[in-house]
Amino acid sequence: MLTSILLEFHWSQLLQPQFYIENGGLWLLLFVVFAETGLFAGFFLPGDSLLFVAGIFATQMGEGANVEPGLAYQFLKLVGLGAVRNEWLDLIVLVGLIATAGILGNSVGYWFGKKVGPSIYHWKDTLLFKKKYLHQAHDFYEKHGAIAIVGARFLPLIRTFAPIIAGVVEMDRKKFMYYNIVGSFAWVTSMIFAGHFLQKWILAQFGFDLKSHLEVIVLGIVFVTTAPVLVKIIMPSKPKADTPK
Repeated sequence: MLTSILLEFHWSQLLQPQFYIENGGLWLLLFVVFAETGLFAGFFLPGDSLLFVAGIFATQMGEGANVEPGLAYQFLKLVGLGAVRNEWLDLIVLVGLIATAGILGNSVGYWFGKKVGPSIYHWKDTLLFKKKYLHQAHDFYEKHGAIAIVGARFLPLIRTFAPIIAGVVEMDRKKFMYYNIVGSFAWVTSMIFAGHFLQKWILAQFGFDLKSHLEVIVLGIVFVTTAPVLVKIIMPSKPKADTPK
């Protein structure tokens, strides 16, 4: 099986969430979430779309592609609960495992940023780097920690680097961990439940199976999640009007 996967493999498949689920199941899914939220090299991995697709397949995959009963079955079987068949148990276990992977990923990113942070403060100012940016980032993370950590979970690319920057500017550890946990569970729960129950509702109401149109769904999710960032980059902020004297 591994040989056939390698022979048919193409680099573009790394951007397709169904590739990870069909060929690696739960364990590869957990690693991808960990890597995308905690490692520099993971910024290109699918995050939102992967969780949404995992929600679609949450109760319809086992140890391989299209095998009942669900992604969480691999873990439930490991702990001796493989005979339990329950939709909500599958969802809760899946959310708990993926959220934990996300928390660990962000924690590693924070640890890495804190390790390299002191040396960065000794860098000389260049065209692309200014020490004042670090101080501004520090003030922002102290005042708006919830936005920086929780909000970043829902933004591709940004969620990879947000915990690293939090470590660099030495954001309070307890505050970081609190928002790290809240953000991870909010992100994972919303994406998994959206994929799972939207699939059920559309299939019941219209007989339309989302699993047959994953490419279109993934493109739609990528557009929705990256649009705010692109708009912010393309559309410059309006200058503030002068206050009357």
